Amino acid sequence: MRLSIKIVYFAALVAVVLACTVPVVAADRYLIADQFNNRVIEVDHRGNVVWHFGLGPSDFSAASIIGVNDAQRVGEFTLMAGTGTPGGQPEAPNCTNSSGCPDNRVILVDRAGNIVWQYGQFGVTGSGPNQLNTPVQNTWLPNRHVLITDQANERIIEVDVATNGIVWQYGTTGVSGNGPNQLNNPNCAELLENGHILICDENNNRALEVTPTIPLGGDIVWQYGSGDPTINDPVSGVAFASRLKNGHTLITDANHNRIVEIDRDKNVVWEYFTCHGAGCNLPRGTGPAPTRAVRLRHGHTLISDQYNHRVIEVNHAKHIVHTWGKLGALGYNAENVADGGLNSPYDAKAVGDYTGLTAPF
Repeated sequence: MRLSIKIVYFAALVAVVLACTVPVVAADRYLIADQFNNRVIEVDHRGNVVWHFGLGPSDFSAASIIGVNDAQRVGEFTLMAGTGTPGGQPEAPNCTNSSGCPDNRVILVDRAGNIVWQYGQFGVTGSGPNQLNTPVQNTWLPNRHVLITDQANERIIEVDVATNGIVWQYGTTGVSGNGPNQLNNPNCAELLENGHILICDENNNRALEVTPTIPLGGDIVWQYGSGDPTINDPVSGVAFASRLKNGHTLITDANHNRIVEIDRDKNVVWEYFTCHGAGCNLPRGTGPAPTRAVRLRHGHTLISDQYNHRVIEVNHAKHIVHTWGKLGALGYNAENVADGGLNSPYDAKAVGDYTGLTAPF
């Protein structure tokens, strides 16, 4: 696919984005953030790559999405977070800069690969206007704002697409902590149906639900995990959380190598350990594994098993019913990832399936 990178002018940008009013459902399609291959791919059930953005593991230009952590389909567009690649990352030997290869953008691209909206500047690390520091997740909101988990700035920000202004923030910029309006390495944020925000506070080992107070902060109304990283909590390294229709919360308990579902009373009702035997790359201090689990509309769970270099679909009986990538074998394949060809996939979603997630429309 010929990749064209073009930032459209503001008036055209607003027209394009506002035209995005109807969700597009592609049967049997999956969107994968293939982290250290610097790309987002759309694959079918057989692993065939039917769409991609990014030029592969050796490209660290703005034509790729560097160290991508998150991707979401928004109508005909795809929203993605360019987290950047840390220096010395074993899975990314082509990043030869000892201080890392940054991206620091959240971008919305069309099917032709044109960037139609962007927040953050490529390769620029900061906390000022239109600046990010290690954005790890993005959520398109129905009001055409975007929630951005700006991890190294220790904050969640809500950005108005029309103005690129920050209209709400949780977390104190540059301050790591567990006090009021403080986070410690946040990893996700989702808008709930009740208007609250569900946040993954990764290094505080908690998921928390806050009632947003405009323009800054909010009250914590629910929490799982103490928020004290010195305590042996039931979860460690909360990489993702989503609220299901039945009120349960699905949590990626990364440092325990587990996906856990808890009910309203915080009882564990289902759990799945992503890897048990030979060939498993367990969490090793350089990052969480697994990184993302989402519930699908038919009840299965789609899991991004990052450092095992695979995406797996698991049924309620805890059997793997489908795999993309290959256990313990990183690689790059531009055509098919049914049996390998992924490198630390951080996120996977079924296209058009927003079960437990913030629907963009």
